[in-house]
Amino acid sequence: MTAFPPHDRSDEHDLASFGYKQDLARTLGAFSSFATGFAFISILTGAFQLFFFAYRSAGPAFWWTWLVAVAGQLLFALCFAELATRYPLAGSVYNWAKHLSGPGMAWLAGICLTLALVVSTASVALAMQFVLPEIWSGFQVVGDGTGRHDYAFNGVLLGAAVILASTLLNILGVRAIAVINNIGVCVEFLATLLLIVLFVSHVQRGPEVVLQTGGTGADHTLGVTGALLTAGLLGIYVLWGFDTAGSVGEETVAPRRTNPRAIIRAVAAAGALGGALLLTALMAVDDLQARELSLSGLPYIVEDALGEALGKTILSCVAVAVFICALANQTGAIRMIFAMSRDNALPGSTRLARISRRSRTPALPAALTGAVSMVILGANAGQPQAFLAVASTAVVLALLAYVMVVGPLSLRWLRHQFEPTREGYFSLGRWGPSVSLAAFVWGCAVIINTAWPRKAVYNPDAPFHWYLQWGAVLFVVIALGLSFAFYWSIQRHKLGKLTDHTATPLEGE
Repeated sequence: MTAFPPHDRSDEHDLASFGYKQDLARTLGAFSSFATGFAFISILTGAFQLFFFAYRSAGPAFWWTWLVAVAGQLLFALCFAELATRYPLAGSVYNWAKHLSGPGMAWLAGICLTLALVVSTASVALAMQFVLPEIWSGFQVVGDGTGRHDYAFNGVLLGAAVILASTLLNILGVRAIAVINNIGVCVEFLATLLLIVLFVSHVQRGPEVVLQTGGTGADHTLGVTGALLTAGLLGIYVLWGFDTAGSVGEETVAPRRTNPRAIIRAVAAAGALGGALLLTALMAVDDLQARELSLSGLPYIVEDALGEALGKTILSCVAVAVFICALANQTGAIRMIFAMSRDNALPGSTRLARISRRSRTPALPAALTGAVSMVILGANAGQPQAFLAVASTAVVLALLAYVMVVGPLSLRWLRHQFEPTREGYFSLGRWGPSVSLAAFVWGCAVIINTAWPRKAVYNPDAPFHWYLQWGAVLFVVIALGLSFAFYWSIQRHKLGKLTDHTATPLEGE
């Protein structure tokens, strides 16, 4: 177990105590660290992309599932804040798992989250199709929307533009990312507050609307419970990725103090704002029976309640939110690849871990994640059903990585193997065992609920194929099976810090 340095040191010397030298540019402050986690969650992106799904599944009562998701994900956030205090390293769950349980579990956790982040980058970029054509019809470049694949092909085109811009920014380095990210988060934050205020000024009914299910329970074998379990995927799809605020630990000033607070604040702020946004939207829509609520969702409510001109202004802010969300996803993937590569845990690690002298950022992982995201995005052009199945597995993969961290963490707590933190640093203290165990149970339950082969989630429209309905289970089992086989037979024999990234004895003093 790595203890805290015995006395105050520079961040670089603190990093050297883990055996790594300072390669990345350490420039991020408290707000930039928070913005990284908040941008990844991006409540506007998730709400505008998935409100219709949750409403179609459980009616207005889906709102309660958001509160459950916030509470559950906060358990993860508290655990990650503890670990960000103890291990302020790039790669978040990879390095956390490595210090908690060893290289094998760390490798699987890192691969899971890397796959999740790359797939999610493509999924988020696709959300531009839900926003830009609503602002201006000229953004529907492919066809007029009447063709079977018009929206799918156009979504790929818009998404590719987002990924290209995000990749270029990541190559430019963390300074450029921080500026764009900070501006974008301010826009999203203010736009969300404005939207809540405007919805409140147009209320048509009281908050008791969230007690209505719209008869959706009749479509589920478990009745209302089944409807709510399906609708609960909205909160899970949106409220993850906050570990990215810890993944930039080697680029943050005073990360032991800054990153833990950033992780918790990102979840808390997104949870509170998201809950208020969803509630006021349900109170403001004119007709709860409107067919558009189950087809378009929040974009329809915005224009219905606020009018076309004001609605398009809000949608422009949503477009900004979508972009910074995609940027944060790719940033997280790049840091994960860098962290694993400097431990020689990936093929071509020497090149993947190489830092650009100009931008002090790993440029090759940026190009690689951008290219792979575009390939995944391209699958949506001719097979939109397949893309939905694969994209949904991103959440399952991320949660698996989280469970691989909080499971060993709970064992550490129960075995009393954590040393007390220095005063002034975040710590769960005596609540550590309970919180980490609760997070592990929550994570396992949510993985089962998310991966459950529901036709409504993985194959809602014809043509119906069994492999699409079982897409999440198949993708995860195959991906992890192949990954573990590669690790066990080849990569585990090569593990070890690369010399170019190892701290010298002088740096570790």
